Amino acid sequence: MKELDAKLRAARGEVKSEAGQEPRSGAGIGPGMGMGVRVGVELISGIAVGGGIGYGLDRWLGTKPWLMLVFFFLGAAASVLNIYRAVHGLDDSVGLGQAQRRKSK
Repeated sequence: MKELDAKLRAARGEVKSEAGQEPRSGAGIGPGMGMGVRVGVELISGIAVGGGIGYGLDRWLGTKPWLMLVFFFLGAAASVLNIYRAVHGLDDSVGLGQAQRRKSK
């Protein structure tokens, strides 16, 4: 079984180093890189969605540029809140207070 395990690890690209470190996956993306990508996507998508909604409402209602500015800042605030929740490991509960209470239990 050990020989089969060694062959499977070699085929997947997971090799345990001599220093006793954990095996690395072949993809090269660790948890820190994944969190960085998630933070970037959260930031860009929140601002883009907020700005897009504001732009669309401005064109429809003829209130240029006020609604775009309002929704841009609302999207930025939502992005910052989502990043805070992701970094602190809060779950996807509705409302930040509920997520913090659930985590503290």
